[in-house]
Amino acid sequence: MEDPFGHRISYLRVSVTDRCNERCRYCMPEEEQPWFAKEDTLTYDEMLRVVRVGATLGIKRIRVTGGEPLTRPGIAGFCGELTKIPGIEGVAISTNGTLLAKTDKGRTLAEQLAQGGVRTANISLDSLDRAVYQRTTSRDLLPRVLEGIDAAIDAGFESIRLNCVLMKNQTERELPALIDYAASKNALLRFIELMPVSTQEVLSEANFLPIATAKKLVEQTTGPLIEEPDFKTNGPAVYHRVPATDQKIGFIGAMTNLHFCENCNKLRLTCDGKLRPCLGSFLEFDLRSVLRGGCDDAELAAFFQNVVARKPKEHDFRHNYQPNRRMIAIGG
Repeated sequence: MEDPFGHRISYLRVSVTDRCNERCRYCMPEEEQPWFAKEDTLTYDEMLRVVRVGATLGIKRIRVTGGEPLTRPGIAGFCGELTKIPGIEGVAISTNGTLLAKTDKGRTLAEQLAQGGVRTANISLDSLDRAVYQRTTSRDLLPRVLEGIDAAIDAGFESIRLNCVLMKNQTERELPALIDYAASKNALLRFIELMPVSTQEVLSEANFLPIATAKKLVEQTTGPLIEEPDFKTNGPAVYHRVPATDQKIGFIGAMTNLHFCENCNKLRLTCDGKLRPCLGSFLEFDLRSVLRGGCDDAELAAFFQNVVARKPKEHDFRHNYQPNRRMIAIGG
């Protein structure tokens, strides 16, 4: 599949739930969040069918997201089924890490995922200070996150990426500790600019820390970074190398990188069955009604192609974007 701007679509992010056991201030509103009813959420079988059809059209990589995907029962088995679909070359998961060390029948959830074929775990880690972490997420769960990271390491994932959302007057003092921690765990560390994905208000001058500033602050600890243009993961991160240690640090700048969308290759499937061609756009298309209306695979494939044909050239985040969904209901 190719959109009107030459983007080859090969990556699908699949949200399995809008539920989460944390309440990060850049993701969920302070007011009560209404959850999708169970009957409005796609079943695993429906999601698997969508991926099977997508794979025939060139989808090669899947990232399972939430909410917090590990809160949905049966998630490890679902991920294992994804890895068996012909044409799917890689399955990854994004998680806050709080449940990775949870055990069932003698195996951690991280082990179950890795043994089922999940290759990569992206784990949110905005702070190593317990009080700051609790203030950011409204939950005192940092010890469980660190246990989860260790469980992921022990499980043998091919890649573990620690994602830190940049918050002005918070992240600046966290940088040295996060860099050292990621190095000690042999994990990729990525810094992500705030985006107006839940409320426009979160993207205020008081909160926004651009990646250029973060990079300068990182270099106060590491010395000058060397850009690694040939080092790529599935997402839009631009990676740099710490010369003294060869540690890789990524920067994701949706707001300040004017070339951010040039190589976009992804679609998003929300847990309530909307196919979205872009995170930073109001566009979404009701796939659930098509699925439950008795469509055959050819009709489902045509739906995919019609959505790709409507993929915008770039996101709308820089144009006073007003979210029509909370991030929790889109998928991280």
